[in-house]
Amino acid sequence: MTDRDPLVPALTGVLVDVMWWLESCGDEEVDPDSAVKVMESVGGALLRLPSGQRERLVQVLADLAAAEEDPVRRDFLKSFPFAIGLVEDEDG
Repeated sequence: MTDRDPLVPALTGVLVDVMWWLESCGDEEVDPDSAVKVMESVGGALLRLPSGQRERLVQVLADLAAAEEDPVRRDFLKSFPFAIGLVEDEDG
């Protein structure tokens, strides 16, 4: 995949949707401990990316947030890099 590959934003959007779903679903839908383990695993994998790829991911998330019409999903996209540990402060 290249920097311009359209697959990158598509996969990033899917990843964020899965994380959003895990964070917001109730205990009857997904065991909370299992949800946390999956989210920690995803976070760990993202943090192991080389710095250039992490920076690209943060940029893709910002681009997706800028294009997002749903304010709740836009806020989640904006906060995702901080929540997962890709950036040190919530403002990016």
